[in-house]
Amino acid sequence: MNTAAASGDDAASLAAGAGVIATVLAAARAAATSRELINDPFAAPLVHKVGLEFCIRVADGDLDISRLGKDGGFPRLAEFSAARTNFFDAFVTDAARGGIRQAVILGSGLDTRAYRLWWPAETTVYEVDHPAVVDFKATTMRDWGCVPSVNRRAVGVDLRSDWPAALRRVGFDAAAPTAWVIEGLLVWYVPSDAQNRLLDGVTALSAPGSRLAADHAVPPSRPQAVHHESLVERWRRRGLSLSGPGPFYSGEHTDVVRHLKESGWATVESGIAELFSVARLPRLTDRELDGAPAVIRYVAATRS
Repeated sequence: MNTAAASGDDAASLAAGAGVIATVLAAARAAATSRELINDPFAAPLVHKVGLEFCIRVADGDLDISRLGKDGGFPRLAEFSAARTNFFDAFVTDAARGGIRQAVILGSGLDTRAYRLWWPAETTVYEVDHPAVVDFKATTMRDWGCVPSVNRRAVGVDLRSDWPAALRRVGFDAAAPTAWVIEGLLVWYVPSDAQNRLLDGVTALSAPGSRLAADHAVPPSRPQAVHHESLVERWRRRGLSLSGPGPFYSGEHTDVVRHLKESGWATVESGIAELFSVARLPRLTDRELDGAPAVIRYVAATRS
């Protein structure tokens, strides 16, 4: 398969289904970068490469989702993205400074931490996602002449299959402490059994001293679920090809923090308000906290 054809096919995979979420998140990082809240120089170009008009307008600042109100709005999108990005960036930086030389980003999407962050020598970062997503980003960054700032190993695998075996095949060392980043996966489309299998797989591969950072959705009430479904339907009408009932899984599932604690992890949990404070962003009002931001929690954990 030639590079041009592969790139086109892979871009299409990011413009539909769960790939849309990765593109929306990249658009939000681009909006935050344009306001100098974070520094992700690759976010906007990658969004343009995918080609979703809605996301391009967000990335370029022509459309501010936070101004859409009940028509699909998301309060203070750029600042929300900055707070979230700051949380995960600080996590991997602290883990590296603490001596961890192996990191795994599960559901890496359009994340570019392997390119834009500082990493100590001899560090290996494994980016795990669907083969089409991994190929799209690797091909695009290579075509632009971008070189990773770390030993980056792409693992193209469906996370519903045996991703631990795929990790081991490319050199992952389960005996070494690992920094795990699970950004978005436990928020979007994840029922209880898939969530628990993912967390159990991480625990089985985590040597003592390993660390984990993740965001996850608190099970919403029925009114919240109806609100989310309505919001996503309006996003669909704006051209986003989202499959299923919407990004938030509203069914019953195991509490992420409790599951981690029962598996031997020491945990610290935060909400979006705490992330805003750490990032020194203006405080969110009660009205701005109503809805999507409030049902997402952030956990940092250490394996005893």
